[in-house]
Amino acid sequence: MKAIKVGLLGIGTVGSGTFNVLRRNQEEIRGRAGRGIEIAMVADLDVARAKGIVGDSVEVVDDARKVIANPEIDIVIELIGGYGVAKALVLEAIAAGKHVVTANKALLAVHGTEIFAAAHAKGVIVAFEAAVAGGIPIIKALREGLTANRIEWIAGIINGTTNFILSEMRSKGLDFGVVLKEAQRLGYAEADPTFDIEGVDAAHKATIMSAIAFGISVQFDKAHVEGITKLQAADIKYAEQLGYRIKLLGITRRRDNGIELRVHPTLIPTNRLIANVEGAMNAVVVQGDAVGSTLYYGKGAGSEPTASAVIADLVDITRLHTADPEHRVPHLAFRPDAMSDTPILSMDEVQTAFYLRLCVADQAGVLSSITTILAENDISIDAVLQRESAEGEKQTDLIILTHDTVEGRMNKALAQMQALTTVLAPIVRIRKEELA
Repeated sequence: MKAIKVGLLGIGTVGSGTFNVLRRNQEEIRGRAGRGIEIAMVADLDVARAKGIVGDSVEVVDDARKVIANPEIDIVIELIGGYGVAKALVLEAIAAGKHVVTANKALLAVHGTEIFAAAHAKGVIVAFEAAVAGGIPIIKALREGLTANRIEWIAGIINGTTNFILSEMRSKGLDFGVVLKEAQRLGYAEADPTFDIEGVDAAHKATIMSAIAFGISVQFDKAHVEGITKLQAADIKYAEQLGYRIKLLGITRRRDNGIELRVHPTLIPTNRLIANVEGAMNAVVVQGDAVGSTLYYGKGAGSEPTASAVIADLVDITRLHTADPEHRVPHLAFRPDAMSDTPILSMDEVQTAFYLRLCVADQAGVLSSITTILAENDISIDAVLQRESAEGEKQTDLIILTHDTVEGRMNKALAQMQALTTVLAPIVRIRKEELA
């Protein structure tokens, strides 16, 4: 049978990995796909560099639209990134009747509804396993492997840069700024790491997983996003003393009144497997009603790990290339007519527990006034840690862990506590999840 012809838009880190893995493992891939898969055309602005990667057997052009216009190309791989030209090219490829494989989580999180609707109308596939958690097959797990389950919640370490920084802060007792510079020196963080450290990258991925898990449209604009830039070494140390680790988590959870979709630093008990994921590794926990808790762990980025996911999508499309579009797995797991309009909850409605650190005057009655405020707001305390002040010091740190409460209620209590004259600095508030 004639090989499937693939056009590759962008041959950077992931693109070169895709070309190399596809060529290296071509026999295994042919045996699994039922026919050959070959990259026949590459578009990249740096034509000379691209030719140095693919050699003379592949046509290289500097205009991506030439790839889309080629009638011999069956599948277009988009690895350009960003929201702008990538969106235009993906929609043009769909309009031309091409299947699309993309690793572009930002594009899908923001414009996925439009893109999936266009693909459904045209009867083509948009595959995006590489868009979330690199080489971990979490999209296939959610969309197919767990299809019998009513998904209750997902919690994931889905950004390797921030996990590396938090791991280093914990193990070395260093503050954020120091570790960020080291991460940049080692290549774990970009020169401009904003999307990573401010939680935006993780929120893109959490948005996509939420849509698949709960049958809702992708709604990145509704996600609550916090990064790790304000975390201090002291809080990581105190969390450890209380039996917790701090991780940047992407969390989406089903509630009776809607869906939680949030990214923020989170305390997790140290006896949870996900709390022990260190360095630049990724991990996702999915809670289903039938299967219980499942964990997916691996490399969330990198040339060949991400290429593994891209090629898995190529194989899936090749297998389904001639199948009736109505009998393919839907892009977001649920058929378009079965999608839900369940709302994304505002943060005021979210339920979670909290870690609070208060710098307070070292005098009688301080703890009593604070616990009174919490009680008046129906917030119950799980644990209290008070650091003994050194001789001569007139202030001390008071650490409080609460049970689950509604965020709006906690915001009200925080404002009241902050107004106390015995609270000497802005209160540190970090959410806590047991993930039980």
